[in-house]
Amino acid sequence: MAGPYFIKIQEFLPMKHTLSVLVENEPGALSRITGLFSGRGFNIESLCVAPTLDHTMSHLTLVTSGDEYIIEQIIKQLNRLVDVYKVVDVSEGEFVEREMALIKVKAEDETRAEVLRMCDIFRCKVVDVSPKTYTIEVTGPESKLKAVMELLKPIGIKEITRTGTIAIQREKKTL
Repeated sequence: MAGPYFIKIQEFLPMKHTLSVLVENEPGALSRITGLFSGRGFNIESLCVAPTLDHTMSHLTLVTSGDEYIIEQIIKQLNRLVDVYKVVDVSEGEFVEREMALIKVKAEDETRAEVLRMCDIFRCKVVDVSPKTYTIEVTGPESKLKAVMELLKPIGIKEITRTGTIAIQREKKTL
């Protein structure tokens, strides 16, 4: 029923956006960025910061949610910060994203083989072994991490730590 009052619901649903931010590697830069978010009531779902090849710069990958208007406002506000050189919403195009988790799982005699089988299926690594636990390294998109965690829950997850998302744009293909 298309008419003058027909509204596309999808336009107003908050979507997850991954922002790639190039910032000065200076004390307080991260604080100003997170302050911008908290001061305006925006949520940060994940945040990962690391130095670039240029030691004076850091690359910040930030995941947030919002409709087009909110994301546009976030990008404009970030670009106004003195420490910020460049902001790109990588989720607008093709990009590669990864996250890493370290999962400490029970590994009793009767479950060790099952845990190792899951590691093999999901291409995980066992990075630490104790008499009662395995610590597993899982790398991939968020969906892979969630799948591994769901399958390990019945065995017994003791602890989880995650990095948050990192992302990079794909190069455009030329012929």
